[in-house]
Amino acid sequence: MKLSVITASLNTAAVIESTLQSLDEQKFQDWEYIVVDGNSTDGTCRILEQWQQRMGERLRWVSEPDAGIYDAMNKGIAMARGDAIGFLGAGDTFYDEIALSIVAKELQKREVDAVYGDLVYVYPDDMDRVWRYWRGSQYRPGIFSRGWQPAHPTFFARRKCFRELGDFDKDLVISADFDLMFRFLEKHQISNYYVPRTLVRMLAGGTSNRSVRNVVVAHRNIYRSFRKYGYKVPTLYSVRRLIPKVLNMIENYFSSK
Repeated sequence: MKLSVITASLNTAAVIESTLQSLDEQKFQDWEYIVVDGNSTDGTCRILEQWQQRMGERLRWVSEPDAGIYDAMNKGIAMARGDAIGFLGAGDTFYDEIALSIVAKELQKREVDAVYGDLVYVYPDDMDRVWRYWRGSQYRPGIFSRGWQPAHPTFFARRKCFRELGDFDKDLVISADFDLMFRFLEKHQISNYYVPRTLVRMLAGGTSNRSVRNVVVAHRNIYRSFRKYGYKVPTLYSVRRLIPKVLNMIENYFSSK
């Protein structure tokens, strides 16, 4: 089984090497790493050129203007050759050197279309310092209505799912990852398995959590996803989604003082 890992990048010279190093350290070797860069001007491309000499054909990248992070991810999906596809943010890393081995093993052993696991948010200036844990659970029909979703950076789905069910909705500038997983799991009921193990370290401060405004926009887009696929927005869904995010933002603000 071949795994494709995709990163959307824009001026990430300060962090992209951490992600590259994480791929290079994996014990599982049948992977490809695709970086879709949005025409960076800070030296990102120079770093990618240097790493390509080391990784060879397993690293493929382009640098050109795009219409945002989800447009870049869709370009990566079109480039992917792996049996399953996952996504890492620039600067995010796999939790340890066997993370991809576990993903590939479970996809094959369980004969499922998707696997996902746990995630830790870490501080950008100290990736060994945990800000928050995201502990997942096994998908059950209707669980999205209770505020549940997989941690997207841990989510690997077979390439055929993207081909048959579609890629990211670029109209959702924030939360297209939720929309895709909702469509795959809830709408189309693809087979899946939760791996009760931490798979990814994610830098705290992602786009959807960067400001109160972004949290609100992300929340509205999630409502759009429910309605788009014919589901009623659950009662008190706002409370289930927004309050934990706001509390985490407040906690992060005071812990950084």
